[in-house]
Amino acid sequence: MKVSRIDWTQLETHLDAMGYARLPGLLTARECRALERLYPEPRHFRKKVDLARHRFGDGGDYQYFARPLPARVAQLRTALYPALARIANRWQEALGSHQRFPRSLRPFLAQCHAAGQEQPTPLLLRYDAGGYNRLHQDLYGAIAFPLQVAVLLSNPERDFAGGEFLLVEQRARMQSRGDAIALRRGEAVVFPTRERPVRGARGVSRARMRHGMSRLLSGNRLTLGIIFHDAK
Repeated sequence: MKVSRIDWTQLETHLDAMGYARLPGLLTARECRALERLYPEPRHFRKKVDLARHRFGDGGDYQYFARPLPARVAQLRTALYPALARIANRWQEALGSHQRFPRSLRPFLAQCHAAGQEQPTPLLLRYDAGGYNRLHQDLYGAIAFPLQVAVLLSNPERDFAGGEFLLVEQRARMQSRGDAIALRRGEAVVFPTRERPVRGARGVSRARMRHGMSRLLSGNRLTLGIIFHDAK
């Protein structure tokens, strides 16, 4: 799917209603395989994190890309940002925040770097059978973009079973609500990094969001994560 063909109105409607939105076919099978092949090559990455060692989960690890980012990853990050920034700014207004995000990625990254957040954050995540990722938020400093994207690279019909993307919402004075989202190869999910506005009987309130992955029952699973703010 070309980013220019995304129905952003429909995506925004689903984000507001459900807290996430799907992007089917964001990557082709060929593009998924090309990214998968990068994982064993350390020269493409700046840092590797073992889930079990840091008690983030088990049975897997993830690696942050080094600069320069792979061309397709850099293109997606740049192309997806403007429309997501418009949504993010509307959310900021609804939440009563004065913070606004630039229209394009480059000036936003300049803000990150000026605040000492200079390390790229797009990453690949790999899980083996039995692996899982605990609920968390991808925050790396004072500046955080409100939305991020995860793209499934593996084929669920052949490569693995289980391992659904998990998204949990916590509203004030309510019990948590969760979604288990099974993606297809090349499909992406757009979701909040930290919080989102929700409308209720008393107006707009903040819902705290966390994400993770359910236990992988068999096989191996690779995911591309596109985070728009950089890290310290």
